[in-house]
Amino acid sequence: MTRVRVTAPRQSAAPASGRVVHSHEATEDSDAGRIFVRSLIRSQLRLASVVACGFLVILAVLAAILVYGPGVAETRVMGIRLDWLALGVGIYPVIGLSAWLYNRAAARNEARYRDLVEDK
Repeated sequence: MTRVRVTAPRQSAAPASGRVVHSHEATEDSDAGRIFVRSLIRSQLRLASVVACGFLVILAVLAAILVYGPGVAETRVMGIRLDWLALGVGIYPVIGLSAWLYNRAAARNEARYRDLVEDK
C-alpha cells in the first residue's frame, strides 16, 4: 500500500521573515527534512498526550474528592450541591488553563521546527 500526501500552497500572507517554508518542502528536500517533520509530529503528539492525561488526572482527583470527601455531598452553595457546582462550573478554569498551556507549548514546538528548517 502506498501513501500519498496531498498538499496545497497556503493562502495566507507570508511571515515577517519574507521566506515561506512549507513542511512539504522540507520533506522533499532531504532525509533531514523528513526527520524534522517526524520530530515535530512526535513532539506535538507527546504534548497533546501529556496535556490530555494531566487534565484527566485533575478531573479524576477532583471527582474523587467530591465523591469521597466528608460532607461534600451535603454542602450547598446558593441552594446547589457543592459537588455539582464544582464539576459544572469549577472545571472550566482547568479546561482553559490546559488549553492555554497546550497552545503555548505547541507554538514553541513549531517555532523550534521553523528554526531548524531555516538553519538547514
